[in-house]
Amino acid sequence: MTVALDQPRLQTLSVAHWTRASLKPVSDQLEGHPPQEILQWGVDNFAPGLVLATGFGPEGVVLMHQLSRIAPETTIFYLDTELLFPETYALRDELAARLGLTFTRVATRLSLEEQAAQHGEALWLRDPNQCCHLRKVQPLREYLAFADAWITAIRRDQTATRAQAGLLEWDHANGLVKINPLAAWSKQDVWAYLHHHALPYNKLHDQGYTSIGCWPCTRAIAPGEDERAGRWSGFGKTECGIHLKPA
Repeated sequence: MTVALDQPRLQTLSVAHWTRASLKPVSDQLEGHPPQEILQWGVDNFAPGLVLATGFGPEGVVLMHQLSRIAPETTIFYLDTELLFPETYALRDELAARLGLTFTRVATRLSLEEQAAQHGEALWLRDPNQCCHLRKVQPLREYLAFADAWITAIRRDQTATRAQAGLLEWDHANGLVKINPLAAWSKQDVWAYLHHHALPYNKLHDQGYTSIGCWPCTRAIAPGEDERAGRWSGFGKTECGIHLKPA
């Protein structure tokens, strides 16, 4: 499915020419456009060097469903920390069967046993920042070195650190274009889309888990708590580090 954008046509450049300055006006022009059009722009400009990152959250399922209709050959990858919930792996398999997608597993070469030997048992209980860096940030950086642009499922209303996210950004940490098609969507928008298309989601959401990561660092939230309050509870931490911008 090809989605036409409003005239005039949005700017297309070779990958080497995209910068923060050249992305900003295009990002601004895309404001108000549906995610499908933003995805189509990404496909038009960066395929086959375009990849979608997913943690199998509801936002990711929305984007997978849309990409399956626009460009099903797009690479979809996930960071396997070896600490994901069984329900997350089950959802991965259900999505592969339902949408006909293939997922690329990205993981550190450092096993949990090796990590314990080098840094002590249950590093996530003592220094979750280091654990996230070893098991998520470093593997992501190595993987994205071979991509031209990556798609994320972040929303502006999730955390204060994401509130200023553009639809298109230059990812300084990884050196490529970052596309956030759902940045302007709300949680209600996401769930309305899931229910409308009868898409599967992680069953832990029915048990009060609103944001799901690794099982040792994720809990259900209490009524009235922030959507990401269940991540790294007690550490004053809401980001694993892959979406943090350099100071």
